[in-house]
Order: sequence, then C-alpha cells, then structure tokens
Amino acid sequence: MMVEAHRHQARALAALWRVATLALVFTLGVWASTSGTLGAMMQYREDIAFLTVQHLELVAISGGIAIATGIPIGILLARRSLGLFGPVLTQLINLGTTVPTLAILALAMTVLGLGAPPAIFGLAVLTLLPIVLNTVAGLRAVPPALIEAARGMGMTNLQILLQVEIPNALFVIAAGIRTALAINVGTVPLAFLIGGGGLGELIFTGIDLMDTGLLLAGAIPTALLAVAVDFIAGQLQFWLVPRGVNPLR
Repeated sequence: MMVEAHRHQARALAALWRVATLALVFTLGVWASTSGTLGAMMQYREDIAFLTVQHLELVAISGGIAIATGIPIGILLARRSLGLFGPVLTQLINLGTTVPTLAILALAMTVLGLGAPPAIFGLAVLTLLPIVLNTVAGLRAVPPALIEAARGMGMTNLQILLQVEIPNALFVIAAGIRTALAINVGTVPLAFLIGGGGLGELIFTGIDLMDTGLLLAGAIPTALLAVAVDFIAGQLQFWLVPRGVNPLR
C-alpha cells in the first residue's frame, strides 16, 4: 500500500513538473514575442544556429565522458569490501560539489591551456559529481536481504552486481545522469571564458556590449536546451527503467 502511494505521489510530482515547465516556456515565448525581444534575437539567428550545435557538442562529449567514468567510480565506491574507505572517499567527492565552477574551469585552463579540450575536461568533472554520488546512493540503498538471497542462490559477485544491484539502483542512477546533464547544459556558457565556444559567446558578448538582444539570443536558447535535455532524459528514465523499480510507472 505504501509503495503504491509512493508511486502515485511520484507520478503527480512528475506531471506537475511537466505542466510547470510547459507553462514557463509558453510564458517566455509570449513575452519574447510581445516585447520585441524575439525580433532582436532573430538578427543573430545564424550565430544562434552555429553556436547551438557547438554547445550541444560540448554537452555530448563532456556528458558522455562523465557517464562512462562516473558510473564505474560510483560502483567501486559503493563496494562494502572497502569498509570505511568508501564512505570517506564519497564524502570527499561530495565536498567537490562546493568548489565554484569557474575555479574548476580555471584549473583546467591552467593545466591544458585555452580551447575546447580544457572546457570539455572541466565540464566532465562538474558533470561527474552527481553521477558518482547517485550511483553510490542507489547501490547502497539496495536491501542487503536481496544480496544475501542472491549469494545463497550461488551467484558470483559480478552476477549480483549486474543482475541484482544495478537493476535495483537504476532509477537513482538515471536521476543522477538527468540532473548532471541539465547542469552541464547550463554550465557550458562559462566555457566561452576559456575559449570553449558555445552559446556563452553571445551571452558574454551581449554583457560586454550592453546589448540585451544579443544577451538573450544566447540566454534563452540555453534555457530551452536545458529544459529539452531534462525532458528527454526524463522520458528515457521513464521508459528504460523497468516497471518494478520505477516509481513513476
């Protein structure tokens, strides 16, 4: 009964979030059209198209690196065989979320110089943290009774990981990936400061020139991309995570 109530609550919150997002996008569209902002933005439509592709490339590359490295690191840190060492390392990674974004990008620039490589490295590090933390949290939330039952059936540690732990933690891991990608999209504009490109070129140039149309030509597409990425990731989470371990279904 409690599980079913939790599922209903999760579905209601997800529906409310979708409605609020659509309402926000609609409101922004009406405001941009009636205030003349849309016309000012359209002057830069070619720049918007080019830089949006560049923006998405940075998100895809850095996000892919973060997912490919963050999940294995989270699995390693969640191993009970590490004892207290695993939780200590997890807390150190958790402290990494307090480090300012610009500090990480500046460090990447110091080590790798200017351009796309340091931007990708810095963005991957920022995206990595929520994925690692959610992977650890999801795996540690798997009931020990399930693991003991699997071990009693003669399953190896690898089989337990792949067939018991990861499937039960998949929803939490997917939530971490969804959060990380949304943060990534919103952080990519800062990559312009170290020569990484993206829609930040329009945003910061608009700030320097005090040109509101140029500023919004970068800011509004960035916001829409973040909403779109979050929506797509949410749909993938809804349909790819099995019904038995997915509170949204």
